Amino acid sequence: MKKSLTLTLLIFTISFIGFAQVSLSEKNALIDLFESTNGEQWNTTWNLNADVTDWYGITVSDNKITAIDLTMNNLNGTLPKSIQNLVSLKTLNVGFNQIHGAIPTEITSLENLETLNLFMNQFEGEIPTNIGNLTNLKELSLYNNFLSGTIPSSIYNLTSLEILQLSSNKLSGKFYAGIANLNKLTVLSVFDNSMYGDIPTEIGQLNNLKELALSNNLFEGQIPSELSLLTNLEILLLNNNRLTGIINSSIKNLPQLKVIEFGNNPKEVITEAYPLTQATILPQ
Repeated sequence: MKKSLTLTLLIFTISFIGFAQVSLSEKNALIDLFESTNGEQWNTTWNLNADVTDWYGITVSDNKITAIDLTMNNLNGTLPKSIQNLVSLKTLNVGFNQIHGAIPTEITSLENLETLNLFMNQFEGEIPTNIGNLTNLKELSLYNNFLSGTIPSSIYNLTSLEILQLSSNKLSGKFYAGIANLNKLTVLSVFDNSMYGDIPTEIGQLNNLKELALSNNLFEGQIPSELSLLTNLEILLLNNNRLTGIINSSIKNLPQLKVIEFGNNPKEVITEAYPLTQATILPQ
C-alpha cells in the first residue's frame, strides 16, 4: 500500500510538471502583443488555445518566457506596455516588421534583457531615457526606424554592450567621453543621422571595435589620431561629414582594416593614406 501511494504521488508530480504553464501575467503580456500587432495577420500566427510553449517564436525555460523571436513575421501595430511583465526575457527580436509608435518606456524594466532588436520597423519618438537600466544588454539594434532626439546619456551605462546599431534614423546630438565605458563594443554604427560635434578621442579606447560607421552625419573638427589605436578595426566609415585635418597614415597600418571611406568631407582634409574621393577597399 505504501509503495502504491508513493508511485501514485510520483506519477501525479510528473504529470503536474509536464502540464505546468507560464504565469498568467506573462501569458497575458503575449496576448497583448498578439492583439496590438494584428496577430491574426502574422505570417505565422498563434493558436491562443494551445500551450504557450507551442507558440511560434516563443522560448520558455523553467516556466518563464525567456525569448521572443518574431523577425519578419508581418507584425503591424504597436508594442504594448504590458511587455514589462515578461520579467525573465533575455531576447526580444521583432526586426523587419511594421511596428510603429514609440518604444514603450516600460521595456527598460526588463533587466535580464541581453538582446533588443527592433530594427527595420517604423518606431518613432525618442529612445527611452532609461535605456541604461538594461545593464545586461549585449546587442541594441534600432536601425532603420524614425527615431529622433539625442542618444540618451544613460546608454553609456551599458558596459556589457557588444553591438550598438542606431543607423538610418533621425537622431541628433553628440557623442560624449562616456563612450569609453562601452569597451566591449565590436560594432558602433550611427550612419545616416544628424549627429554633430567632434568625434571623441575616447573612441580610441574601444579596443574590441571591428566596425565604426559614422558616415552621412554632421560630425566636424579634427579626425582623432586615436583611431589608429583600434587594432581590431575592419570597417571605418567617415564619409559625408564635415571633418577636417590630417588622416594619419598609421591608419593604413591597422592590421585588420579591410574597408575605409573618407569621401565628401571638406577639401582641407589631408590624407597621408588614401584619397578622399571614394571608398578604399583593402586586400585581405
